[in-house]
Amino acid sequence: MQYIVDSAHLEEIRECVEFYPLDGVTTNPTIISKEHSDFVKLIKEIRAIIGAERMLHIQTTATTSEAIVKEAVALMEAVGGDFYIKVPISPEGLKATMALKRMGIKVTETAIFTPQQALIAAKAGASYIAPYVNRLDNIVSDGVHVVSEIVEMFKRYDIDCKVLAASFKNTEQIHKIAMVGAHAVTISPDLFKKLTYHPLTLYAIDDFQKDWESVYGDETVLDLLEEK
Repeated sequence: MQYIVDSAHLEEIRECVEFYPLDGVTTNPTIISKEHSDFVKLIKEIRAIIGAERMLHIQTTATTSEAIVKEAVALMEAVGGDFYIKVPISPEGLKATMALKRMGIKVTETAIFTPQQALIAAKAGASYIAPYVNRLDNIVSDGVHVVSEIVEMFKRYDIDCKVLAASFKNTEQIHKIAMVGAHAVTISPDLFKKLTYHPLTLYAIDDFQKDWESVYGDETVLDLLEEK
């Protein structure tokens, strides 16, 4: 499964690149606006941090297919690398997706809430579709189940489109999404930290350190090797 960070905060992205096996970054207009920064400078700095090989998903703000295509081309030229234009599901969005597919520009169809939205977006040529897990949970629609149906549908029809699950509030949701076979998740920097946290892990590390120091004191493994 691919791990993507959902953020436009440069220091948070830099930290995720340093400490986690990061596959890319997703943004949206809400995330971008929170930074109160020059938009073009910001997206170029994100690309500089993550490098050309990692995915960068940037969402269009246009509402017509012609304008979406123009924004996609301009954004791809601005950031380069492994680029995906995020397009909210709609008739205009689908028209733009079909056009972008023909042009060789990769699309992530976002704001997905039903399996049929996912299927038609994939048929239109989307490389990823992004269902919103927690937002579905909030209206008692079971986001994990919706994602599992999308994954199964793509397998049944041998559809070349990946499921990029989004909108998470806790690690349990992420775990369940992994178990139903989603191809990727995009999560906040805070959730990256929680994925690796467990109190028993901290206790075990503390025990290892105490046992080592009871015999070798402050000397490290490297110190002992260099003494030989």
